[in-house]
Amino acid sequence: MFKHHTKNKGDLGVLKVKLDLFEQGYLILNPETEHAPFDLVIYKEGVYKSVQVKYRSLNRRGTLEIPFRSSYAYSKGVVTKPIEKNIIDVFAIYCPETDECYYFDPTRFDQAVTLRVNASRNKQSAGIHFAADFRKVP
Repeated sequence: MFKHHTKNKGDLGVLKVKLDLFEQGYLILNPETEHAPFDLVIYKEGVYKSVQVKYRSLNRRGTLEIPFRSSYAYSKGVVTKPIEKNIIDVFAIYCPETDECYYFDPTRFDQAVTLRVNASRNKQSAGIHFAADFRKVP
């Protein structure tokens, strides 16, 4: 695999999330187009949920920064636009350093969310979103 190609990272993230969701007992449905506003639909116990998958590496501070926007390139440049959070039921994040997936409802947060994988140096916990608390689909 090409280590730095964005498309390959996205594909790996989707595969890891699919496996994790399958192990959680979800039926996974795939859209017939890559232009859908979500990557997957999951089904369990009579409930369908749309899922947006993101591949995110840890930053220097040991956190996963997840902005609610998408970008794509075409012949005239790069387009960045906010994600329509009301269309997405679940955001799924795959982190290669932990080899784990994290899930949350994007409407719980404003323009971005930061998940902390390790405790901070000053041991602050108020207002911190620990990644371990987001291992299951809400």
